[in-house]
Amino acid sequence: MKSVQKDIDERTNLTGSNKFELLLFRLGADNALGQSELFGINVFKIREIVAMPSITPIVGATPHSLGVVNLRGQVIPVLDLPSIVGCKPKTGLNIMLVTEYARTTQAFAVESVEDIVRLDWNQVLSAETSGAAHNLVTSIARLDGNTDGTRLAQVLDVEAILQMVSPSDEHQIDPQKVGPKLKLKPGTIILAADDSFVARSLIEQELQVLQAPYEMVKSGKEAWDRLNALAKSAEAEGKTILDKVSLLLTDLEMPEMDGFTLTRNIKQDARFEGLPVVIHSSLSGSANEDHVRSVGADGYVAKFVAEDLANTIREVLPR
Repeated sequence: MKSVQKDIDERTNLTGSNKFELLLFRLGADNALGQSELFGINVFKIREIVAMPSITPIVGATPHSLGVVNLRGQVIPVLDLPSIVGCKPKTGLNIMLVTEYARTTQAFAVESVEDIVRLDWNQVLSAETSGAAHNLVTSIARLDGNTDGTRLAQVLDVEAILQMVSPSDEHQIDPQKVGPKLKLKPGTIILAADDSFVARSLIEQELQVLQAPYEMVKSGKEAWDRLNALAKSAEAEGKTILDKVSLLLTDLEMPEMDGFTLTRNIKQDARFEGLPVVIHSSLSGSANEDHVRSVGADGYVAKFVAEDLANTIREVLPR
């Protein structure tokens, strides 16, 4: 029991150093070159890994659904991840990854699990920035560092996959539920950072409904660079960052710089004193929420319920 808790503590502490652990797995031969490539998911989102159990097919199930399994008293939907991303397993669907995303539990069938690797977020590049843009891939991890010939792993956008396979009504932006428009200081914006295409789209829709001026970026590093540019501009005008930005909204898992590091940088820099930071993440659980508080974030909201996000933003905006 002590060793299990030690493993949990070690993984949790990684978030304080811009590091994380990536579970590597294979899905079979791709349709383009017939190669078996590496894919990855943050270990924090994996509840357990089990040998493929007996699956009960569901009548009228959506495409890519294999059915459901009863696991430890919980009925969990199982999705055919190779078919979703366009791969064909060579040896079959042998392993099931049970994951927790944004208050939901689901399992993904994969061909094989390869390894767990510990990486720095600066080893991970945005798929869009690196020219490998695909709506189901958020980023590319350089497993051996920034060296020629490094192994590459595609980090999947599970939020986009779940929305594609099973669109949720909760993701609809209802103006009545999110409430009246936000009252920002004139001339200011909300700066939002998220590496998921789906998440950015939903955030943009909500901020538009709330009639809040905003800028959207794809990583913590982009947000940090943009904040520094705005701070420099404000200083030249004899103003502060609060005359440019009303609030920063950030995801946790992002290439190059994660949301924990971004938040800590902001809270430790006198130039950004008083700037509210809200963390908006599909990572849940008490360990992550404790870290949110430890880095000084002003609010935390789990993805993605539009009214929860709107209410949290209102709570932390400067009066």
